[in-house]
Amino acid sequence: MNDLALAHRLADAADALSMARFRQADLVVTTKPDMTPVSDADQAVERALREALAVQRPDDTLVGEEYGGSMGTGRSWVIDPIDGTKNYVRGVPVWATLIALAVDGDPVVGVVSAPALGRRWWAQVGEGSWRSELGGTPIRNRVSAVAELADASLSYSDTEGWQQQSWLGLREAVWRSRAYGDFWSHMLVAEGCVDITAEPALNLWDMAALLPVVTEAGGAMTAWDGGAALIGMNAVTTNGLLHEAVLAQVRHE
Repeated sequence: MNDLALAHRLADAADALSMARFRQADLVVTTKPDMTPVSDADQAVERALREALAVQRPDDTLVGEEYGGSMGTGRSWVIDPIDGTKNYVRGVPVWATLIALAVDGDPVVGVVSAPALGRRWWAQVGEGSWRSELGGTPIRNRVSAVAELADASLSYSDTEGWQQQSWLGLREAVWRSRAYGDFWSHMLVAEGCVDITAEPALNLWDMAALLPVVTEAGGAMTAWDGGAALIGMNAVTTNGLLHEAVLAQVRHE
């Protein structure tokens, strides 16, 4: 089984587990040391994927949000069992399992599966970016051709962590802004429905699966300083045409 096929199989298993616990009255939610919530579903999904990878790819390393690990040289799987846990625990259907394979630190496979939305996005470097709706025929993702900030649509998660001048400058420069949030903002850029998203604070597992889906669709995803997003631990994602203009706005140049 190739790596992309395995990632899809892992996503299928994750979907079954997460949907079985979604909106259940007995869902157990606790608070992590960083004051963010974690549910028994987050933990169950990550445990299941770790167990599957231990069998299917025993020589690969793994890093996940709930049980840690590190990404070094060679092959590393990066997992966010439920991206959007705050939505998940409140019954909001905007959440997804993020699964990536990185080789020497660069994500080469990414699968983003949002079963409550009936959507899945995936990419493998050199093979294009794709999505399916309700398990239907794959549709190729392509970013928009919007070339001016004044015509652009911006999505974000929240305004926490933004410098006020950067946030206000970017919001006022674009045509419209909406808080679709989390993984979905980036996937909407890949689809060409949104042109820009920016997040000031992210972790490795929040970004690794998104990056190949965006770049294989023709978009750009970097840190706010223009460097590698996975190193900078923040992200600006655009259709590529707008990238330098957006970077200048978030850096308040």
